[in-house]
Amino acid sequence: MDFSELDRVLCHVYHDCTPLLGQGRLADYIPELARVDPRQLGLCLHMNDGTTYCYGDTEVPLSIQSISKVFVLAMVLPRIQPYFERVHVEPSGDPFNSLVQLEYENGLPRNPFINAGALVTTDMLMELEPDAKGALLRFLTRLNRGRAVTFNEQVAKSELDHAGRNRALAYFMQSFSNIRSSVEELMDVYCHQCAVQMSLRDLTASFAFLANGGLSPTTGEQVVSRGDSKRINALMLTCGFYDESGEFAYRVGLPGKSGVGGGIATVLPGRFTLSVWSPGLNSKGNSLVGMRALEMFTARTSASLF
Repeated sequence: MDFSELDRVLCHVYHDCTPLLGQGRLADYIPELARVDPRQLGLCLHMNDGTTYCYGDTEVPLSIQSISKVFVLAMVLPRIQPYFERVHVEPSGDPFNSLVQLEYENGLPRNPFINAGALVTTDMLMELEPDAKGALLRFLTRLNRGRAVTFNEQVAKSELDHAGRNRALAYFMQSFSNIRSSVEELMDVYCHQCAVQMSLRDLTASFAFLANGGLSPTTGEQVVSRGDSKRINALMLTCGFYDESGEFAYRVGLPGKSGVGGGIATVLPGRFTLSVWSPGLNSKGNSLVGMRALEMFTARTSASLF
């Protein structure tokens, strides 16, 4: 299928999904996110040659939330080779903020994309970077073609004020020596990480290195090695959608990562990056309309891993 046909299908998917807007529930446990207009939808397709197709609300700043876990992993994985001694690579099957598995797995999180694993990854970033928040923004700004990336401070404060479960996860792992930073300093960095805001167009361009063997097609930077790109994509396919990862692989068939801000970023290695944003969430914390849009797109184009 040629690029113009992909664009045509994307346009049809956008229009077919607009009647669904308003369904799902906002992430109201983060009060700032509960104020977002739920009747928004954006779709952005970035081909590896730089061609980009966008429909809908693709220039609105969105809170990328857990999608940030992929970027932090990309910063840490090439620099800490025994990374997987502290974080495993298996799907969890439990909610993203569950304490249950940590108890019988001695403080070792199942994977980098549940909250416990992301906290350990952020802890490693703090070991590597004295100014971890600044390092993350500089990294994202580079990936975003020099366009400044910022934190939404209101979202970060809202997250910090409601971070009791994440604090519990961090203190529990600290008891097993798997968190080495101050827990309160870790919470500050982690909550700001989740409060990164970008437009969907910018998020898609920044994520594109994972569709291109670790080489950013927008900047020419080798962000991670081809091997690390493969590992991150494998983890996204098996663990990128909380306890709905198997369902997403079955219905969509692309590696990707979701966030409770309603964003989903996916890749088809060697071809494209496809992102969607619609704030209403399903019961698993993934964008309800976004999941449906991606399923429609891959069904109509056969553009998936399978």
